[in-house]
Amino acid sequence: MTFCFVSSVTPGPNNMMLLSSGATFGFRRTVPHMVGISAGCVVMVLLLGFGLAGIIGRLPWLYRFLHVLSAGYLLYLAWRIATSVSVGGRSAGARPLTPLDAAAFQWVNPKAWAMCLGATTSFARPDHLTGDVILIATVLALVGFPAITLWAGGGTVVRHLLDRPKALRAFNLVMAALLVASLVPGLIELVEMA
Repeated sequence: MTFCFVSSVTPGPNNMMLLSSGATFGFRRTVPHMVGISAGCVVMVLLLGFGLAGIIGRLPWLYRFLHVLSAGYLLYLAWRIATSVSVGGRSAGARPLTPLDAAAFQWVNPKAWAMCLGATTSFARPDHLTGDVILIATVLALVGFPAITLWAGGGTVVRHLLDRPKALRAFNLVMAALLVASLVPGLIELVEMA
């Protein structure tokens, strides 16, 4: 439980996006995003626990490919955050992530990969694999959801401060920069692997 809480509540791409979404769209409109993150991580733990980790172990290029794909997608999301122009999603085409968008994002999110792979390899015993993997996925959902709720709620709290265009612009630029900064550990790992 401690591992799941700490890995869910610490800053990373999901939490930066939830903070921004809470500030931009409000808490209620961000709930589907939170549901998608939780569902995506649960599915990832189940698939990693039941075999995908073995495939990645035999095909190291797949892991590197996911890193590059992750970096590209996160840069795109940082750009979307940096160029958001209004609170409440009033800019043209602005919308919070859907549950499916957020769930799919977990597959290109380096922190989600590290968290889910770390949880399954650290806590799933080979002789109790099925039960342990299901337990890890359940604990991650039960403990992780309240942790990420703090970030969306935090965005909602600062929302009223962002009614001024300059304040919103500064907030969005900081959120985009933090999202880009979250790429650094993964990129360092990618360079070291090369």
